[in-house]
Amino acid sequence: MFGYRVPAPDSAMMISGGRLRRDTAPFRVVVGHGTFVLPFFRKARYLTLSMQEAEVAEVCVTRQGISVNVRAVIAFKVGNDDESIINAGQRFLSDQDQMSTLTGRIFAGHLRSIVGSMTVEEIVTERQKLATEVLDGSKAEMAKIGLTVDSLQIQSIDDMNSGYIDAMAAPHRAAIQRQAQIAQAQANQAAAEAEQESQRKQAEYARQTSVVQAQYKAEVDQAQAQSAQMGPLTQAKAQRDVITAQTELAHQQAELRQRQLVAEVIKPAEAEADKVRILAQADAERMRLLASAAASHDRVALDRTLIDQLPLIVKEAAAGLAGANLNVLNGAEGLGELTAGLVAQGLTILDSVKKNLAGSSVVLSGPDSSDDGDDEPRALPGSAAASGSADGRPAR
Repeated sequence: MFGYRVPAPDSAMMISGGRLRRDTAPFRVVVGHGTFVLPFFRKARYLTLSMQEAEVAEVCVTRQGISVNVRAVIAFKVGNDDESIINAGQRFLSDQDQMSTLTGRIFAGHLRSIVGSMTVEEIVTERQKLATEVLDGSKAEMAKIGLTVDSLQIQSIDDMNSGYIDAMAAPHRAAIQRQAQIAQAQANQAAAEAEQESQRKQAEYARQTSVVQAQYKAEVDQAQAQSAQMGPLTQAKAQRDVITAQTELAHQQAELRQRQLVAEVIKPAEAEADKVRILAQADAERMRLLASAAASHDRVALDRTLIDQLPLIVKEAAAGLAGANLNVLNGAEGLGELTAGLVAQGLTILDSVKKNLAGSSVVLSGPDSSDDGDDEPRALPGSAAASGSADGRPAR
């Protein structure tokens, strides 16, 4: 639009012309917005508000009388308020490059003043203190010309080859070098120890590997030896099992043969012996009865009858025993018990027969029993006393 002006964001527009009051500024300041400027009646000029810098390189003398060259950089700009803009516009609007030159000169003067009150050690070790004091000393002067300082940086401090700073730094340099040497020696020692530890671990690992390999080889050799011995051991074990089985079979055959011998030889012999013993006992009993009959004349008929029947009883008993099929459970002892039982049973039968015959027999005695009138008893016809013994021999 014709006559409408807008300043840049980093600029301030100053409009001059027209009738103004005496207590106000000689121009009107417009920042951040536009306004109408009447042609021919008003004139608009622009003042930069951007950041600017100024470099200072000044030779200063310290409190110790030592010359040092101090280099610094100042970052500054025109203030944002109207008063600062008016002050800066009145001084630098026609030649804005003068702001950097004037700022450098102002700071150079304050820098010489501050450095003259400090020692080289303080300047070197307390640069921030130097910058702060320079800023504080120049703040009022910079405000009068409408400028504000954002920062001040001390770039370098040089003793102009006098060697003072180097001499001051020598102890620290030596200490640092000593620490560096110590650190290097420690590093070398640590490296050597690490190398030795690595070699030791490698040797230990090699030893362990050798031991394990030897153990594996011993186990393999043992397994191979056992495998080689397994065939003969298995064959010997098989032979031992065969011998054991044959021995057991021989024992069983011997026991079987012993049992067969007992059943086929010993048992029949014992039975025959028992038979002979029973017959002998019966014969002895017959002889005893014959003797008793001879001694007792009153029982001649009874004894004669019993004696006549005794061989038949013994024969029948012997025949029954010889034809009997006996099962003996406990060997010779059982056979003896069986024989004793048969003998006892025969004697019991014999006693019973004797009692029965004694109850039914009649014996004649007295003076009338004989023809010649003697006192001897007379046996019945057919008795042992009249006809002799059972085997035909005359009685005694």
